[in-house]
This record gives sequence, C-alpha cells and structure tokens, in this order.
Amino acid sequence: MKRFGLCIIVSLLNTAVLADAGKETDLSFVDAHVHLNQSETYLGLMETHHLPKAIVFWGRSSNNLSLIESAKAHPGSLIPFVSISPERRRYRPYWKSDDTALLAELDALLSSGHAKGIGEISVAHFPSRGFPEADFDPLGAMMTGIMRLADRHGVPINIHCEITRLREFSKLLEKFPNVKVIWAHGGYTPYFIAKRMIAQHANLTYELSARTWRNHPRSPDYTIFRNDNDVWPRWLALIEDNPTRFIVGTDASQRSRQSDSRKIESVQRLLRQLSPATRQRVAQDNILDLIGR
Repeated sequence: MKRFGLCIIVSLLNTAVLADAGKETDLSFVDAHVHLNQSETYLGLMETHHLPKAIVFWGRSSNNLSLIESAKAHPGSLIPFVSISPERRRYRPYWKSDDTALLAELDALLSSGHAKGIGEISVAHFPSRGFPEADFDPLGAMMTGIMRLADRHGVPINIHCEITRLREFSKLLEKFPNVKVIWAHGGYTPYFIAKRMIAQHANLTYELSARTWRNHPRSPDYTIFRNDNDVWPRWLALIEDNPTRFIVGTDASQRSRQSDSRKIESVQRLLRQLSPATRQRVAQDNILDLIGR
C-alpha cells in the first residue's frame, strides 16, 4: 500500500514538472550594465530580446551629455548613470593629484535631475583594450567625495573595484552605510569572497554583468558557469539565499550585434536556472528598487 501511495506521489510530481516545463519562462530583464555607443543598435536588441529597460553608462564614443540626450529621446527605456571615472583622459589628472575640483562637474550633472545614478566609476581597474590601468585609493579624496555626492543626491553608485583593493573598498562601504553601492561584475571575486562581502555589507549589491560570459577576455575563471549551460550549484544557492542582493547585466558595448546578443543570452541562461521568485527580483525588481523605480 505504501509503495502504491509513493508511486502516485512520484507520478503527480512528474506531471507537475512536465506541465511547468511546457510553460514559457519569462527571461526578460533590466540590463544593469550597458556602455552605450550606438543607441539604436542596442534598442533594437532590447526589442528583440524583450528587455524593458537598460542602465546606460558612457562608452568609447559617448559621454555624459550624449547619454542624457539618448535617455531623453527614449524615456523609460534608457536610464542614464553619469561618471567622472579616470578612464577619460581629461579626468585622469584630477585623480592623480586628488584634485576634488572635478566633483563640481558631477554635482552639476546630478543636480540637473536627468541622471538616476553614478557610474561606472573605475577606481581600480586592470588594463584592457583601449583602457590604461586605474589604481586609485577607494578611500582617497576623490572617491570619498563621489560617495558624499551619492549620499547627498540619494542615488546609487556603480563602482568597478578589483580584488587588489578589497580592504579599502570594504572600509569605504563601512564609511558610507547609507549609500547604495553596486559592485560592477562583483569585482570578479570567487564565491567565498562574494558570500563574505554580501554578509558584511548591507548596502552592497553584487552585479553579475560579464560573469555569465563563458569566455571572458581576461580570465575564464571570471565566469560563474561550470560549463556551457550550468551555473555552479553553490553560486545558484548563494543567489537563492540572498535574492535581494544580486542584479544582472551584459557589459554590452555594441562592438557587434552578434556579440551583444550572446551576452544577453548568457544572462538569460542564468535566469532560467533561478526559482521564479528569485528570478523576478534578480532580473528586474532589485535594480528598479535601487533607482527608485
């Protein structure tokens, strides 16, 4: 009798799984990390892949003002963050000399009301194509000044900080507990450091842009996928255990439509493996909450 009852339960579970598998999963997401160089190209990709919104930063052929103009032309779809990051040649001397006069430019951009956040700020960034290494103190005058502006204007800030500056980055988070900090690419940190940072810093949101790529140009170890299809189980468990602390993005830059499309699909492969409730938070709700909807 017990065996008969167990068979019925297993049969019912299998039926439920098959029924759920037949439903189309909503894999739309707010892209929290786009370097906007060709707005029409990326807007086309957003339409193709059913992405409702994108957080946009400057790129190789754009700047703060062009971002704002693109967002004005496409309200509700493109959400601009503004930056005074040191990858811009004009800004780097200010960073090298800790000249906080540059902060006035960021303050004016935020005061205009057009920007919804600050970023990407590359305080510590390994060198890459067309980008010299940035290695500035997260506790220096420039970075703390930017954090004060984020606090005053009540906006989130996206910070790119490599693991080499982890100690200072942690102290920065402690110094400004009311500032909502998005950690670009999660600092490419391994699982155990991601878990520790999330536990220690309530104001930190771990951004997974570029972490879903299978072949990152700097290191294949940056991916959270263990093969072409599956996320490492402990990463899935970490996200499920902390559903309000993660957001997703592509790090798209419109070098090619095919490349950006692959980046979008890589995010969707991650989302497909999350539970429905966690997927909704990670895909859309968390970033929308950060920018005040």
